[in-house]
Amino acid sequence: MNTTTMVLADTKPFTKQDLIGIYEEQSPALFRYAVRLLGDSQLAEDCVAETFSRFLQAVRKGGGPSANVRAYLYRVAHNWITDHYRRSSTATVPLEHDLKDDELASPSQLLIEEFEREQVREALLRLPMDQQQVIHFRFLEDWSHAEIAEVLGKTVEATRALQYRALNTLRQLLLERDDEVRHD
Repeated sequence: MNTTTMVLADTKPFTKQDLIGIYEEQSPALFRYAVRLLGDSQLAEDCVAETFSRFLQAVRKGGGPSANVRAYLYRVAHNWITDHYRRSSTATVPLEHDLKDDELASPSQLLIEEFEREQVREALLRLPMDQQQVIHFRFLEDWSHAEIAEVLGKTVEATRALQYRALNTLRQLLLERDDEVRHD
């Protein structure tokens, strides 16, 4: 059974095995999502734990997801992250790269690559949260527009437009930063 697209229209409650499967399948991606947005692995662990705690509480009360478990979990995680930012002042969001550094690359090349990652990281932080989410889901998690739309509670067309605006804004921010660096 694929729990990410599990349709919950029937009234059959989750079994213990269903809940374990959902946790095992969804927690790694939720953790990556939270780390990228929070910039702190400990906070990300707290976010994932609280997300599943809220999910289990909702299920016990007869609530929870009505159509898509994954969309529900990401919505809960997003709300937790948003609440965290409201409670705290400023935070940084790392843009982790999953590729190992090329052992043959020169130190100067590695420095340039790290500088470029930092520039993208800073530009991403300047985007509104919904645009950051679209970029994350589409390009880092490789989700379809329909999946993103469901998590964000928007139409597919609105999600595509949001992605378009996010990429244009990101490009503009990076070009402005590049101009600033050249003039210094």
